[in-house]
Amino acid sequence: MKRTLPLISGLAILLGCVGLASAEPTSALKGHDSNAPVDVSADRMEVQDRADRAVMAGNVHVKQQELTLDTARLTIAYTNGSGGLKMQRLDAAGGVVVKSPTETARGAFGVYDLDRKLITLVGGVELQREQSRISGSRLVIDLTTGRAVVDGGAPGLDGSGGRVTGHFTVPQRKG
Repeated sequence: MKRTLPLISGLAILLGCVGLASAEPTSALKGHDSNAPVDVSADRMEVQDRADRAVMAGNVHVKQQELTLDTARLTIAYTNGSGGLKMQRLDAAGGVVVKSPTETARGAFGVYDLDRKLITLVGGVELQREQSRISGSRLVIDLTTGRAVVDGGAPGLDGSGGRVTGHFTVPQRKG
């Protein structure tokens, strides 16, 4: 049985349940402009113009405003029109780390669909905000709404046992 745990702004619903979030929490990625310029650096780059893609390998670092993505290998799918090159999708493989100013997400593989404004990580994913974290098999972040969903996946997949797990800090109370 697939178990899904929706998350608003990373961990806001769960943190809200234990009194750690405000009534209207938002992710640092909510409203992120996927049309903003993208800076990419890597050890190696191969442009496959006939296929409308570029493959970057080795210490790949992507920056778009306050969003960063680090990985071992990145394939960039683009269109080549009259207005120049337009990135459509980034496919990352190998220790993918996506960071915002307050959240860090990790997974084995990732897809950043710039047109749909979705970031998907799969394979032993973890989403962390401060000392709280949630783990599962797949994470989907909607940049428009700031909503994130973590799936547990199939039993035995990624060692998750088909479940989503979390660890949450509780503020210290006086008295």
